[in-house]
Amino acid sequence: MPVPADPCSLPLALTQLTHTDPLQPTEAPDLLGYLATIHDPRSPRGRRHPLVAILAITAAAVLTGARSLAAVGEWATDAPQPVRAALGARRDAPDSWSVPAEATIRRTLARLDPEALATAIGAWLTDRSPKPNRRRRAVAVDGKTLRGARRDGRQVHLLAAMDHATRAVVAQRQVDGALGEVPGLQPLLADRDLAGMVVTADALHTHRGAAEFLVVAKRAHYLFTVKANQPTLLKRCAELAWHRVPVLDRTRDQAHGRVEIRTLKAVTVHHFGFPHAAQVIQVTRKRKVGGLGGGAPARRWQTVTAYAITSLSAAQASPARLADWIRGH
Repeated sequence: MPVPADPCSLPLALTQLTHTDPLQPTEAPDLLGYLATIHDPRSPRGRRHPLVAILAITAAAVLTGARSLAAVGEWATDAPQPVRAALGARRDAPDSWSVPAEATIRRTLARLDPEALATAIGAWLTDRSPKPNRRRRAVAVDGKTLRGARRDGRQVHLLAAMDHATRAVVAQRQVDGALGEVPGLQPLLADRDLAGMVVTADALHTHRGAAEFLVVAKRAHYLFTVKANQPTLLKRCAELAWHRVPVLDRTRDQAHGRVEIRTLKAVTVHHFGFPHAAQVIQVTRKRKVGGLGGGAPARRWQTVTAYAITSLSAAQASPARLADWIRGH
């Protein structure tokens, strides 16, 4: 099983807990329920602590601010007895519950299926989120190679689907490198209910099959980046009459001596040569570094133009929302 390059660092699946609120007492039963779905890879002999307790204690520690397994171990040692009991710890006496040592936590996490852990935590975070938000939900699909983690002598490459709003991983699977991402998209999302959602992905996934799968099979929408791996489609996007299209969204960011201006244009299209395409988007980024009073010499503006395509119509997604999804991917 893959392990972090630093044995004291948090597994990737747990990092999605670092940007949300601490665990409330009333939430512990639901968290335990999701974590209980994860298979225990340990031998039945010698198990001193239930797997669900090890995972719940680790999750609660990270939610409280622990950012390493050493900090998780310290948090567990200091946890009051009622907190230990609520997190499923092993009961040693009428009023005493024991917690696992850091070494036990580290060894157990190293043996777990990272996909199962990420999916369970992501599902809990998604259900934990406030429900009144009626905005269309967006899911980002992206791949990542884990530095230092190896399986069968090769670096581990994961393809994951992450909720744009909560950054929670809703699905994850190991694939055969970057080239394995394309055939891995459909298995990744096959069991997910995506009806009405929009799935964002980089140019690697801009294929007819992916578009058909999302719109027809999953009743979802797509927002794909268009690059040179689809030269015909890129040429069509670039040759649209953009000089006649007004800027529909504009943002300006300034930080650390850098200024970036992003503008977005969108054109409604029909029969564009890509399945279910409803809009083509042009994003222009202008960036300048230095020359803002900090003593650094001014540099020229650097301009980059990028394109995207979506099955969402203009009525279904505002320019500001498209800009947020593209930038948040």
